[in-house]
Amino acid sequence: MQKTPELRPLLASTPILDFHHPRLQALLSQRGWAALPPHERAGAIYDFVRNEIAFGYNVGDEIPASQVLADGMGQCNTKGSLLMALLRGAGLPCRFHGFTIHKHLQKGAITGLGYWLAPASIVHSWVELWLDGRWIELEGFILDQTYLSALQRRFPDAKSFCGYGAATPNLQAPGVQWSGCNTYIQKEGINRDFGVFASPDAFYARHGSNLSGLKRWLFVHWIRRGMNRRVAALRRGSGA
Repeated sequence: MQKTPELRPLLASTPILDFHHPRLQALLSQRGWAALPPHERAGAIYDFVRNEIAFGYNVGDEIPASQVLADGMGQCNTKGSLLMALLRGAGLPCRFHGFTIHKHLQKGAITGLGYWLAPASIVHSWVELWLDGRWIELEGFILDQTYLSALQRRFPDAKSFCGYGAATPNLQAPGVQWSGCNTYIQKEGINRDFGVFASPDAFYARHGSNLSGLKRWLFVHWIRRGMNRRVAALRRGSGA
């Protein structure tokens, strides 16, 4: 049993974790998650973000959770923001753990100019949930099951694997299912640890995000569309 942290900051709404937004409030109400026991509540929210929000690339890391929900897709940082907002909106405290990962992890999902533009080390994060007196590290929500299954079919003999948005010691059994324990899908690609923050807002205020200037403009208005088309093709099993 770990020492109980100060929980109030870990339940707060922020500009990114905007769980008071009508879109998130409607979802929380429709799903009835708050009525579930804490373990089942956390699992239901985790499964929603993992599988009903597709793996894909939004316009930036710092967008609010309500926009991630509207997009219906996200990557590590944006799906993490949505997961945190929904957990907090359902009364479950959580925090942000910031890292960087080597861009080799994205090779295959990102190709051509998009891969060239990406920094060598990409801002990455996972969510840490306080439940049953301990921290649970949640990263396995990043790839939706349909996309992950397509990778498993594409690389049926792979064990240790890095690429296409995954970095795991066993692609065929990566341990991403909710069980109340840690889940990971990109952990093996981490090359720098920034530590924990009460919110993604606090992290980005200190460390920034992945792209700026002309690279950001190219990504937002052109490159990410091709990246999302490629991810969709890979999900269908038709990507080259």
